Amino acid sequence: MTTMAEFFSGRPSETITRDLLGKLLSYKSPKGLVSGYIVEAEAYLGVADSAAHAYEGRRTKANDALYGAPGNIYIYTSRGYYAFDIAVQDEGEPQGILVRGVEPKDGLDIMMANRPKMGSELTNGPGKLMQAFGITDLHWNNTMLDDSPFEVSLEDKLTPAEIITSARIGVSKRGGQTNAPYRYYVAGNPYVSGMRKRDMNIETHGWLTAK
Repeated sequence: MTTMAEFFSGRPSETITRDLLGKLLSYKSPKGLVSGYIVEAEAYLGVADSAAHAYEGRRTKANDALYGAPGNIYIYTSRGYYAFDIAVQDEGEPQGILVRGVEPKDGLDIMMANRPKMGSELTNGPGKLMQAFGITDLHWNNTMLDDSPFEVSLEDKLTPAEIITSARIGVSKRGGQTNAPYRYYVAGNPYVSGMRKRDMNIETHGWLTAK
């Protein structure tokens, strides 16, 4: 069985990000279990990536979690919202994956109480999914997945019929990586941020088999 450390290291971060799509992200919150299948994620390639928090080796108290072992949780704030990132590669190599959207599975009533929105608006963005999960602080930042109430299941998963690659959203315009194609998402899934209604696959949500 593949361990978290093995899954989140030893391969290019772009490959890991693609493979993360369809995996179940769950959180044993104080209100109960909430979870969702990952439908959108972005890779950030560390010191050489001008859009990354660790560009040119920048290391602060705020981004220290990125330098942790593979599978370390990096929670940070952006524009007043919380975001969920996972460190990848070996310890000291600050690459990470931002989870941008999930399709809800467990605890829908809890998520809707945390974030009173209907349909895809519930979790179709990094800040939205964190609000729906009930994450309102940095308590679990810099904690390994295995030592936290979060889990990325490598067994409970769905298979995307097609994965789209694009430029990342809302990243720094400095350097040459602004438009790098490091965003990956499940084609047609309604819970992908910014997905237009005409591009949504309402029948299968972009999975190989209908849910």
